[in-house]
Amino acid sequence: MAATLAELASLVQGTVRGNELFRVESAKTLRDAGAGDISLIDHADKLPKLNGSAAGAVVIPRGLEGVSRPAIEVEDVHQAFTSLVLHFRPARVAAARGIHPTATISHSATLGNNVSIGAGATIGDECSIGDGCTIHAGAHVMAGCRLGRDVTVFPGAVLYDETIVGDRVTIHGGVVVGAYGFGYSQQNGRHVISAQLGWVEIENDVEVGAGATIDRGTYGPTVIGEGTKIDNQVQVAHNCRIGKHNLLCAQVGIAGSTSTGDYVVMGGQAGVRDHVHIGKGAIITAMAGITNNVPDGVVMMGIPATPIREQHVKQAAWTKLPEMRAQFRELVRQVTELRERLGLGNEKKAA
Repeated sequence: MAATLAELASLVQGTVRGNELFRVESAKTLRDAGAGDISLIDHADKLPKLNGSAAGAVVIPRGLEGVSRPAIEVEDVHQAFTSLVLHFRPARVAAARGIHPTATISHSATLGNNVSIGAGATIGDECSIGDGCTIHAGAHVMAGCRLGRDVTVFPGAVLYDETIVGDRVTIHGGVVVGAYGFGYSQQNGRHVISAQLGWVEIENDVEVGAGATIDRGTYGPTVIGEGTKIDNQVQVAHNCRIGKHNLLCAQVGIAGSTSTGDYVVMGGQAGVRDHVHIGKGAIITAMAGITNNVPDGVVMMGIPATPIREQHVKQAAWTKLPEMRAQFRELVRQVTELRERLGLGNEKKAA
């Protein structure tokens, strides 16, 4: 798959700068690239990293100066580099679609056209699987689930009964959708699980990352809004209503009955208490702890989370505490000394 720089430039509609006959063996990131590889930078501030790299050639934005090795100039660096990576490492061709002989499919299930179901996968009673869906090996779609068109369920994922999935949804390996919510009452000294009679609805164009969990509602649905992207190992608890086009990063935890507006972003390991609302366009920074409602468009930070400007003021104050403590001790010493000079210390002892 080796190619000259000129050949690669033709592939990505780029312009060669330097040796057109430079022979490229592979496409790799700056950290991993060697003398026979092509890499990429997308901004001038990456030039120091390029200069410290062993990459033999590089893909750069048009007009970027300061590059001293063979390069391909393009309009969109990442789009071009994606094409080069696929040239050197072509995507695997999908296996022929169809039903694997070891898959278990209920006689009452309905399958659309061009559906693929892998080895050991199970489709429960009265399920509906839309056109173009792919259910990978070992995935389990339990009774009453309804999947729209072009849904992909990767190996090991589990969709509990009555789960509803829209079109073009991707559910990665190890995801559990529709498990019981974490709700208990104490009766006669024992924890007794609450009603688990709801379900989960995932709207169109949602992606759910590996190992994420979305619990069913108590009586009605837990809802994931259209276009929302959920990272790996995220927990969405029972009765939550997640808005459209949210971004929930790794290990976010959202407690029960919480709702979010559209275009909310939550950084990694952010935690949200139950029964609060996160407003449209709000940003929750990594590891923030949300304890109250968040207005639209606000950036929240810290534990407990406050608007980011307020949190910066608090953190600045924290950094000054050692100095302030030393100043306070010095003031106490000076006051004590002054009282002794004025004879106030003896009066206190006499009293």
